[in-house]
Formats: sequence, structure tokens, C-alpha cells
Amino acid sequence: MKKNSIVLIIGLMSLALIGVLAMQFYFLRDSYRQKSQLFDESVNAALTAVAGKLERREVVDFAKVQQERNIEKSKQEQAKQQQLTEQLQLQTQIENLRGKLEQIYQKYKLEEDRLKATYPNIINIENWFYETYVKRTQYQDLVEINIVKTPTSGLYYQEDVIVSATKTIPRIEAKDDSTRFLIVHIDDFKRLLGKSIVALPPRSNPKLSKRIFELETKLNKLSKKNAGYGFNVYDSVAMLGGKKADYIEDVAIGMELAKRPLKDRLNIIIVQELLKEELIHRDIKAPFNIEIWSTSNILLNNILNEAELNNPINTTKYSTALFKGDVGAAPGKLTIYFPNKKAIIADNMSYLLLPMLTLLFLLVGCFAYTLIIIFRQKKVSEMKTDFINNMTHEFKTPVATIMIASESLKDPDINADHKRVQKLANIIYDENVRLGNHIERVLDLAKLEKETLKLDREDVHINDLVAAVTDSMQLRMQNIGGKFSVDLAATKDIVVGDELHFSNVFYNLMDNAIKYSKGDLHVNIGSKNIGDNIVITIADNGIGMSRDHLQKIFDQFYRIPTGNVHNVKGFGLGLSYVQDILRRLNGRITVKSEKDKGTTFEVILPVKK
Repeated sequence: MKKNSIVLIIGLMSLALIGVLAMQFYFLRDSYRQKSQLFDESVNAALTAVAGKLERREVVDFAKVQQERNIEKSKQEQAKQQQLTEQLQLQTQIENLRGKLEQIYQKYKLEEDRLKATYPNIINIENWFYETYVKRTQYQDLVEINIVKTPTSGLYYQEDVIVSATKTIPRIEAKDDSTRFLIVHIDDFKRLLGKSIVALPPRSNPKLSKRIFELETKLNKLSKKNAGYGFNVYDSVAMLGGKKADYIEDVAIGMELAKRPLKDRLNIIIVQELLKEELIHRDIKAPFNIEIWSTSNILLNNILNEAELNNPINTTKYSTALFKGDVGAAPGKLTIYFPNKKAIIADNMSYLLLPMLTLLFLLVGCFAYTLIIIFRQKKVSEMKTDFINNMTHEFKTPVATIMIASESLKDPDINADHKRVQKLANIIYDENVRLGNHIERVLDLAKLEKETLKLDREDVHINDLVAAVTDSMQLRMQNIGGKFSVDLAATKDIVVGDELHFSNVFYNLMDNAIKYSKGDLHVNIGSKNIGDNIVITIADNGIGMSRDHLQKIFDQFYRIPTGNVHNVKGFGLGLSYVQDILRRLNGRITVKSEKDKGTTFEVILPVKK
């Protein structure tokens, strides 16, 4: 693979990785924004609910106080006390039921606001219209949706979506009290693309409303029965304030309650418990801090978790007015803020973050692994190219020698000389043997790679084998002026293996010692027993090698680079063959070397027990 192609692949993969990172960042940022918005809506809804509960609680508490006063004043009217108590019980039940209705409406309102925020083109339809036209498929074609433009000030128009029926058919009354909305899908050209129906829970509970009506009817009867005596809760306040009973529900209680200081109207413990309850109901369990303000002055600053308070000035605060039912402006404001809001939202997004990070690391790992494979294959390709060049050179020499000798045999003068013919024949034979050895080495390596090489399992005397290989190498050693020093001291030298391939192993190691020699070569060959192993050492004082090459010399086709000098022949297969054979025969090989000081190979084999 060319360098430009590799650069192009790396560039495209890097661009794709950056694109994925950018998309994940955008998705996380958008998800965080949505979670933050939902968090804000939930907190504001909780504050509104708490403010309503506090106001209702105050009314009930104040009613109880007024009841106690009326009881004290009415000790002599024992007959009326029972009726007053009944009125108070009825009023308390009514207030509790109204509180439940308010909770139902607030829940419905929250769902409705979310639905309207999600679908701008939403229309409330009556349940009878849904049952008559929408639900029955045969009459759905009668439903007509129009966009009506109503002129406003200036040149502007207000667009409204109107749902009607093109034909009047007998009405089917509503079967439930749920609230239904028609969601209209319109494109940018005001064309209707489709519609869908969404149903929300009822705004109210008919059973609760009926029960409130019954209790109010009963309370009104008692009030009329006791008119003029001031034993009704609101009548009692009217007596104290000099007002008529008709104004009590809207004015009198509000005025009486508003006269008290805000600090006396609140209990911080109750406020905390109500806030916790409402927030937990909305799946918010994080610590928060409370502030209660009266006009512009702070009355209370209660820090529930001071350890996590971090610069409240830059923290988002949520506020709601307290006692909004008072006459005039609201007397106070309840504020809360979360010191660790970002951590809360991030924790809610953890189910998204963990898989995304896992996929990101997987993608980066695949990218890195691909680069490693590309560079490894490029290196292998270069090494194979060098191997082919070396192999061509090694094959070319004996082939050329054989060709010259063959041509010489065609010469009649040479052909007549029997000695010269014999010499040329020997040359051709030797070169054929040399060529066959080269081919055999390449084929053996191919068999090793395919796991098809068959090895014998027989007893081999390693000392004798090493001595025989050393003797066969003596002639080459004498030609270069070197010498062997042999000390085969191992007493246990029988190993189980293939004698032929063991011979090739030691031949390769001694051949390398001779090929990579300098000056006065001296090779020390020894054996010794260490535990249940025999260790054969082949140490030379040749050119050695640097530490960078030690880990690579057992790789296929690898040869220590020598620039443009090719005075040492070989394919780069010898040591790879040695390591593979020893591994298959339960042995191993180690190497130590220093540049210009020599190399030591140790072959470690298990002896036969």
C-alpha cells in the first residue's frame, strides 16, 4: 500500500471519528438542555403546590382558632356547639376535598402545558364530538380542519385552527369525562399533513365535586338554621370584623389572616417537609436550600446541605409568591435553589453517558487497531519484498553457475577432457544441492505456517547431535580462520524430538555465528543441566546487535538492516524457523547481545525423565 493511500485512509478515518465525536457532543448538549428544562418545570410545579398547601393549611388552622374562640364564647349555648362543630367538620372536609381537586387540576394542567409545549397546533375537542365524528371511522370524513386568519392591529393576522363537522348527525354523548386534544400536523405552506388524538385525565373528579356539593348544601342549611347567631366559621369572623356574612369567603378571612406578620404565618419545618414531599413526588431527591423573603427583606435562609453550597449567586433560583389569596400584593416569596443542579442532571443522564462512552472507546480502539494493522501489513509487505529480492539473488547464483557449467560441457575440447567434465559435473551437482536446500528451507517455512509439518518424536542425544553439527561446520570455520571451543558438560542429554530438525536448529545458529563474524572469530559451544532441562549455549564474539533488533530477529523475513551492503546472504527465515521448531518440541530460545561484542544464544530443552 502506498504512503499516499495510507495518509488518505488515516485522514478519512480521523474525519469520521471527529464527526462522531461532534454528533455525540451535540446530542449530549441537547439532552442536557431538555433535562434542565424538565427539571425547572418540575421544581416550579412543586413550589406552586407547596404555596397552595400552605395557604390552605393557614385557612384551616385559622378556622380552628376561630372555632376555639366561638366555643369559649358559646359555653352557654350547648345546643349550638354541636351544630358549630358539625359545620367546622363539614368545612374541613370541604377544604380537604377542594385540595384534592386542586391536586387533580394541577396534575392535569402540568400534562396539558407539556402537551402544548410539544405540539403547538393542538385543539381541545369536546368528548361528544370525539364520540360522534372522530371515533367512528365512517364519519371521520365529516371532520373539517380549517386555518382561519383574523386581522389584528396593522397588517398582521392571527391564525387559528378551527375543527368542525361538514354535516350534522345525531350526537352521541360522551362516555367519560377525560379531556381530548386533536394534534394537527401542518407544514410550512400551511398544508395539513395529518392529525392524531391525545387523551388526558379529567380536569376534575365528579365524585369529589358531587361530595363537595352535598357537603356545601348541608353546610348552607346549617348556616341558614343558625343565621344571626354567628356560629358558622365565616360568621364568626364577620362578628369579629363587623362585616356581613356575604363578604366573608372572599374578603374577611383574607383581611384577618393578612394582618399577622409573615414570620408568624409560616413554620419552616412544615415548609421543608412539604417541599421534600412534592420534590420526591417528582423524582427529585437532591438537597436544596430555602430562602423566605418578605417584600425585599430576607426572613429566613435555611441551608440544608452547606457542604455542597457552591457560589449561590450563580445558581439558578426558583421562586413563588406566598399567600397570593391575600387582599393586595402577596406578602412574601418562597425561594429554593440546588447547589449541585448540574450534578443532578448529569446523574439523570448517566444511563445515556455510559453507553456512549463505551461505544466511543470501542470506536477509538477499532481506529487504533486498524492503524496498527495497516502499518504492520505495510512492514510485512516491505519485508516480503526484501525476501523476494534476496531469494531471487540466492537462486540466481546457482542457476547461473549451472548454466555456465552446462555451456562449458557443450565445448568439444572440454568434453574430451574427462577430468574437466568431472569437475563441471561436480559443480552442477553441488549447485543443484544448494538450490534444493534453498527451496527446502522455503517449503519448510510454508509448512510451519500451515501447521502441516510433521515432526518425529524419538530419543535424541543432544550432546552427540551438537558435536556432529560442530564437526560438519569445522571446514567453514577453518576457511575464515576461526575456531570452535566445545564443552558439552551436561550429564542428562536425552530429549524427545526430531533429530533432523534439531540438527537444522543448531546448524542455523552456528551458521549465523560464522556469517556475522569479524576478524578472529571464536565460538564457544557448551551444554549443562539446569533442573529438568538441558541448556545448550552458542556464544560468539562477532559483530553483535543493538537492543532494538533483539525483539525482531525471530520475525519472519526480518534481517538487520545494513544499508546498501549485501555481503551476508540469507532470507531472514533461519531464526524464525528455529523458534518455531523449538516451540513445537516444548523448548525455547533466548538471546543476549551487545553491539561489536558478540551474541549468545541459549537453547533450553526438557530432558527425558
